[in-house]
Amino acid sequence: MERKQALVGTKDQEVFIEKVISINRVTKVTKGGKNLNFAALVVVGNGNGKVGFALGKAPEVAEAIRKAITSAKKRLVAVQLENTTIPHEVIGAFGSIRVLLKPASLGTGVIACLAIRSICDVAGIKNILTKILTKSSNPVNVVKATFQGLQSIKP
Repeated sequence: MERKQALVGTKDQEVFIEKVISINRVTKVTKGGKNLNFAALVVVGNGNGKVGFALGKAPEVAEAIRKAITSAKKRLVAVQLENTTIPHEVIGAFGSIRVLLKPASLGTGVIACLAIRSICDVAGIKNILTKILTKSSNPVNVVKATFQGLQSIKP
């Protein structure tokens, strides 16, 4: 699910690419019955080195996605790029997850799982090699570890 959207009210009309990574259905059992909610994990970027992510929660899927997109646009970070890849190898960590990000030569493409591929697509990274170094592949923790790795890149 990829959507492009122009921000209204900005001077230069920056265009953002939005990708939904995962939608999780959560049920809370209470005395009165079951309460159903949805959690949407979304990444947003401009395709030129700015990228952000957020987790939105709401009783409806569309509302959860909308909340996540608005929150992700507020939390954009700049990623250091060198042509179409990253400048050097880096390991991102969050909790027990470790993610290896390696620069790749021109024409390699994005070799990654769904969560990391979405981040690379919206950030504008076209050539990269990645590997999740732990057993767990929880999308939320993988995204957080990838962002930690991308933010630790030195120019």
